[in-house]
Amino acid sequence: MLRVRCLRGGSRGAEAAHLIGAMLGRAVAGWAQRALQSTSSAAAAQSQRAAVEEPVTEPLQQECPVCSYNEWDLLEEVIVGRAENAHVPPFTVEVKANTYEKYWSFYQKYGGRSFPVDHLKKAVAEIEEMCNILRHEGVTVRRPEPIDWSLEYKTPDFSSPGMYAAMPRDILMVVGNEIIEAPMAWRARFFEYRAYRPLIKEYFRKGAKWTTPPKPTMADELYDQEYPMHTVEDRHKLAAQGKFVTTEHEPCFDAADFIRAGRDIFVQRSQVTNFMGIEWMRRHLAPDYNVHIVSFKDPNPMHIDATFNIIGPGLVLSNPDRPCHQIDMFKKAGWTIVKPPSPLIPDDHPLWMSSKWLSMNVLMLDEKRVMVDANESTIHKMFENLGIKTIKVSIRHANSLGGGFHCWTTDVRRRGTLQSYFH
Repeated sequence: MLRVRCLRGGSRGAEAAHLIGAMLGRAVAGWAQRALQSTSSAAAAQSQRAAVEEPVTEPLQQECPVCSYNEWDLLEEVIVGRAENAHVPPFTVEVKANTYEKYWSFYQKYGGRSFPVDHLKKAVAEIEEMCNILRHEGVTVRRPEPIDWSLEYKTPDFSSPGMYAAMPRDILMVVGNEIIEAPMAWRARFFEYRAYRPLIKEYFRKGAKWTTPPKPTMADELYDQEYPMHTVEDRHKLAAQGKFVTTEHEPCFDAADFIRAGRDIFVQRSQVTNFMGIEWMRRHLAPDYNVHIVSFKDPNPMHIDATFNIIGPGLVLSNPDRPCHQIDMFKKAGWTIVKPPSPLIPDDHPLWMSSKWLSMNVLMLDEKRVMVDANESTIHKMFENLGIKTIKVSIRHANSLGGGFHCWTTDVRRRGTLQSYFH
């Protein structure tokens, strides 16, 4: 199968047809002009010859810098987030629904303020080292712009300070040569896209498609203001009933609730991704891609990649604490289901925005190399048994901001082709 190549300025087929037509048109016009010159006066002939002899050059074809169809092809270019200036989101209803009760006092104290400064400095240093290791592995690393997230903004429906640009996986999804800029669901992340716009515009100018779904107003109607969530049991019951803090008032989704396997993309309805958002994506990506809804026994669903992480063709890490309700359809398709070992992260390490299962939130550099937490020795052994080399990096302090290696990155370009892996 030929790798997709993108011509600067739009559709490959349309541009190719336009180019061929232009070249043929110029050739015919040139022949006619030369015939006319032979019967014209010398002065007229000289003038027309000057026009005919203008060089006809074919526009240079340029390979699109954005091209990724799955989570495991050879990684060539990646966006890595920034911890600089990161702020704790205000303790609003949508944030409360996505966090654990043991950390609610942290949000009440720090909401709208910087994350603890010493912790943040360590996170910044860890991510810089992660970038250096990616470069050493042959990957081009790009970064979002530093932004002052303390500034408060106001729309007709709400006001909020910002949060961060730490997790590009949450806001950017690459499907083929298209960058999809997720609308998001937290008010503190409404303007997060601004940190990535210089990069996106650069990719667009070089031939990538750029899509921005409808931006939600994030008015009060988008959230269940009375959402009950005092216990894990409450959350389990609500999730089983299909009730979440986000309503169906308007489409919303985070890109990290989707995970790609060629022509098949899997998504969960979560606290930040509603059915309207999923349906928007399904219609937008059809007919080239199939969007499948999956669900899990998860009291707090938010982002799929620490629950169900596809790491190779027909190979998926499935969180044993959050079993997939549709797992049989993957088994029938011949997929290998791997249950990762329990995380080793200590109980006293702060995880303000996530669970310990960031241990399985890994980044595949190709089918045989994986970036994984240096402290998770049991998962190292699991990958070794799968014949996959582990690239060990420690980002424990960066984990506290809500993500592992997959969350902290968005793969811009992987060397591969569009294929079907799910039958």
